[in-house]
Amino acid sequence: MSERIEGRLAELGLRLPEPMRMPAGVTLPFPWVRVHGGRAFVSGHGPLLPDGTVAGPFGKVGDQVTAEQAYEAARLTGLAVLASLKRELGSLDRVTAWLRVFGMVNTAPGFTNTPGVVNGFSDLVLDVWGPAAGSHARSAVGLAELPFGIPVEIEAEVAIDS
Repeated sequence: MSERIEGRLAELGLRLPEPMRMPAGVTLPFPWVRVHGGRAFVSGHGPLLPDGTVAGPFGKVGDQVTAEQAYEAARLTGLAVLASLKRELGSLDRVTAWLRVFGMVNTAPGFTNTPGVVNGFSDLVLDVWGPAAGSHARSAVGLAELPFGIPVEIEAEVAIDS
């Protein structure tokens, strides 16, 4: 069976990261992906390096982190989400549609371009799946803090085939 989505990732020169390496003393009592019926619900992910360590820069967007750096962090977050989906589903070709994306941005006071930051994630999904399956409902909100000082956290919901 051909792996269409993984072929597209390779065509774009993208590599999925290893599973997240938890910082010392951190345990998470929930799955990264929960499959129920024809949907997969993806827990909040942050940006990862290829080896699974949390990627910087760290801090608030609009202060320590530029909007451009945060856009790239959102793109790395997208790759982390795809890696978790692949591990849970066995194949990214099982994702038939992206339904909903919720993007959270660690913002400095006055930073309001959260949609532009979360576009890093949405642009990745659209590049890989195309507009028919990749289009999704989305929110992009600014928050006072995110875990580990990451600039972006994203959760999602996708439709899957059985």
